[in-house]
Amino acid sequence: MARKGLIDLERHYAFYGAYHSNKVNILLHTIFVWPIFFTSLILLYFTPSICELIGREPQCFLARRGLFLNFSFFFALIYAVFYVLLDIKAGSLAALLCMGCWVGASTVARSIGFSLAWKVVLGAQLLCWTGQFIGHGVFEKRAPALLDNLFQAFLMAPYFVLLEVLETFFKYEPYPGFRASVKQRIDAEIKEWQEKKQKKIS
Repeated sequence: MARKGLIDLERHYAFYGAYHSNKVNILLHTIFVWPIFFTSLILLYFTPSICELIGREPQCFLARRGLFLNFSFFFALIYAVFYVLLDIKAGSLAALLCMGCWVGASTVARSIGFSLAWKVVLGAQLLCWTGQFIGHGVFEKRAPALLDNLFQAFLMAPYFVLLEVLETFFKYEPYPGFRASVKQRIDAEIKEWQEKKQKKIS
């Protein structure tokens, strides 16, 4: 059954899906979206942690293992919680991936240090964003979703590509009829966009 409001999976998915209907564009996003998320966590690793701010860093269990409750952690946690609210099954998998990325990014950041980390992150981000913009400009022929709704586009991107993989290889649906219902909404949104585009041209 479809859910409404903040956790209306169909609405969020259809919004993002309307900007990603071309198979090559979807493939490029599948390749590049999660590395953007991962490398963002690497950079955010170098922000102050709660334990550090309250002067209890040495006593923190996670801190002794190189994991800090900083912006990197809360960034990953927000995504994780949002995905579980969207769909308990695929959302839980996405949440595990988010927190796994946090642990992995923390390990990488701690190993290479800030002076090298920001260069790695910059290079990876430039490569990944370029790949996605090529997907939109050359194959989708539509501007990215982030130009219309930055917050929703950034939140949905990792989950969207994960759900695409689960659907393609495992025929997964969050609930029966989800794919058909979402396709109708995506087709309607694309049609509306095309009509608006045609009016601007004429």
